[in-house]
Amino acid sequence: MVIAYYLSQVINIYSWILIIYILMSWVPSVQDSSIGRLFANVCEPFLSPFRRIIPPIGGVIDISPIIAFFVLRLATRGIYYLAYLFA
Repeated sequence: MVIAYYLSQVINIYSWILIIYILMSWVPSVQDSSIGRLFANVCEPFLSPFRRIIPPIGGVIDISPIIAFFVLRLATRGIYYLAYLFA
């Protein structure tokens, strides 16, 4: 159960990193900074499969992070379910 807790905390931290990255995308000067590139290196590998499945609406509005957050929450629930199942 302890491993499940730590894994869920890692997913929670990653979710906050994604939120910060999404907010940074609204400010191009921050996105082009070294911090912005670091966040892009961490977040883009996870977001890119969702962007291939769900293209931006009108070429402008990207809803793929919503699906990414859904997958992260689903993973958290799955981790706790497996921990409960094997405990």
